[in-house]
Amino acid sequence: MTIRSHSTRILLAALVLLVAAAPLFANSTINIVNINAPGIGFNDPTPAAPVGGNPGTTLGQQRMIAFQYAASIWSALLDSATPINIEARMIPLACSPTAGTLGSTGALQIIRDFPGAPQAATWYPIALANRLAFVDLLPGAAGSTLADDMVTNFNSQLGTPACLTTLHWYYGLDDNHGADIDLVTVLIHEYAHGLGFATFINKTTGAPLVGFHDVYERLLFDNPLGLRFDQMTDAQRAASTQDTQHVVWVGANVTAKVPTTLQLGTPLLTVNSPASVAGIYAVGLAQFGPPLAAPGVTGNLVLVNDGIAPTADACSPIVNAAAIAGNVALLDRGICTFAVKTKNAQNAGAIAVVVADNVAGSPPAGLAGVDPTITIPTVRISLANGNTLKAALASGVNVTVGVNPAIRAGADPAGRALIYTPVPVAGGSSLSHWDISAFPNLLMEPAINPDLTHNVDLTLPLFRDIGWAPDADLDGVVDSLDQCAASNLAPTVAIGTCNSGVPNTLFTTGCTISDLIASCAAGAGNHGGFVSCVSHLTNDLKSGGLISGSQKGSIQSCAGGANIP
Repeated sequence: MTIRSHSTRILLAALVLLVAAAPLFANSTINIVNINAPGIGFNDPTPAAPVGGNPGTTLGQQRMIAFQYAASIWSALLDSATPINIEARMIPLACSPTAGTLGSTGALQIIRDFPGAPQAATWYPIALANRLAFVDLLPGAAGSTLADDMVTNFNSQLGTPACLTTLHWYYGLDDNHGADIDLVTVLIHEYAHGLGFATFINKTTGAPLVGFHDVYERLLFDNPLGLRFDQMTDAQRAASTQDTQHVVWVGANVTAKVPTTLQLGTPLLTVNSPASVAGIYAVGLAQFGPPLAAPGVTGNLVLVNDGIAPTADACSPIVNAAAIAGNVALLDRGICTFAVKTKNAQNAGAIAVVVADNVAGSPPAGLAGVDPTITIPTVRISLANGNTLKAALASGVNVTVGVNPAIRAGADPAGRALIYTPVPVAGGSSLSHWDISAFPNLLMEPAINPDLTHNVDLTLPLFRDIGWAPDADLDGVVDSLDQCAASNLAPTVAIGTCNSGVPNTLFTTGCTISDLIASCAAGAGNHGGFVSCVSHLTNDLKSGGLISGSQKGSIQSCAGGANIP
């Protein structure tokens, strides 16, 4: 082992110590581009009192401040050397007094096979592609100062007589929204779609966009099939898009965060036997009767007969009570209330009730009703699952109705986060959201739940999975592998006021020549020690063919003349 090699190893050891104290400083710039017409949206001059940390004094100002604040949350979490520009406006959107659209966001452009693309033949939203390529891949037209990455539209009519009359936007920045809708939370959600929380496949046919898969889709996995979406046929993808609570995200970063994000225990119908139908089935919960508990109520599933057509709806006293007693009653939705059905089953001796829906759709909705005399649990399952279980009754179906304490709410038995796959397909919601069974509620569920905060929960790990890796100094080396997390990326090597003119090479370690020289300075006890360290360093660089002899001399000359340390 030569002295030169030894000195290099000492230098790298000093570098590790230096990096530990280095600040992270990069992140990204997200610009909100106001595309509202004069006098409306962000340009609305209506006076407004400052609220919740939002200092705006007009409605338009408060709206823009909220948009910028939500952007600042993502800009602090995602690193990109290319600014992200969001075309934004607040305008009237589809709405009624009881239902309406809050907003929508999507990538303006997608791109594949660009320089630096981690996966070939794969679509990326433009903001992510720019981050990976370290350049604006699709700049604006000649003379344009902005190349926009996504567009977002938000409903300016919320709370008016014609639009969700009882709800209003909360423009504060403190999440103290009360009964109103927190605009910042909705914005964080919508920006996430434009940043990459979305797939571009045709959700009806299953066809990838013009024959190419997208980076998000490649991490969707169908449990029953045992295939990722990019391994399926179009028909399989179309079917999987409606396979409720059987599609999961298989990115490593999300899976690692599930145990600390989602709560153990999820309400399920567990079919214990026969093997042909065994498994877990999604359920809707009843507002009446006792809450589901662990380990739950176990018994054989028996179809009710109330003697009056249609005989399985349990709207009349049950005539096969001897078969129902001590077992779990299976009955059909329809004709009478859910509470009446359950009470008739309870009177027949049932220990629990499973209501099979009478219309297609999933996940199964909850069961409304009030009856304080009901003492047995009731759940609803989908029409398809009801038909599956009815067909197996002759073989003897044993089930457990309750909370499965081993499965996290919003995850599969393997601890992978569930993706939203309702029946029928829900336009922009299917596949591009977490499943609604998640608890605590997640930012990227299809509905904005009132208990959400400005926390990005599993969404940030998903972004890490698709390519938004943390790179604080924007040198192209992810922070976990970067030995110089705050690199000096100047184009040439300068020491003090002396510019050597030597290209400031960036190495695969994430360190530049300037970083290594800075390490020499940090570890030197006197000027002679600094000059000696730089001499050893540049000799190593020359021996490795990384710099020429004249370049070595230029750096050493700058080091000799510098007032360091």
